[in-house]
Amino acid sequence: MSWSTLPITSTGEGRITAASFVRSVPLMPRNAGIAVLHAYRSVVSPLYGDVCKYYPSCSAYAVGAVQQHGLAKGSALAAARLARCHPWAAGGVDDVPAHRDFRHTLTRHGFVVPPRKD
Repeated sequence: MSWSTLPITSTGEGRITAASFVRSVPLMPRNAGIAVLHAYRSVVSPLYGDVCKYYPSCSAYAVGAVQQHGLAKGSALAAARLARCHPWAAGGVDDVPAHRDFRHTLTRHGFVVPPRKD
């Protein structure tokens, strides 16, 4: 698994530029969390196979939650999702609640960058 298996809402066409580098410093913890989740999705998730009752999978949900809400709140949302995932859960579609003031751009790998200022 990799960023190519993320839901389409978790990827974009944003890019980091030299001009936006300073503005991207506050996003570094969020992007570090996303990097850890990408590593998990590449190494550990394939060992489990396709066993998730929910769409998107719990790890893809975690990526979307951290992208939208930041590392702290996104991790809390992902933990709540993991708590809902048990053998008696009905499953189904469970999308990340959208952040009403999300103003960043996503890269094609799912990392968060500041929006372009044209």
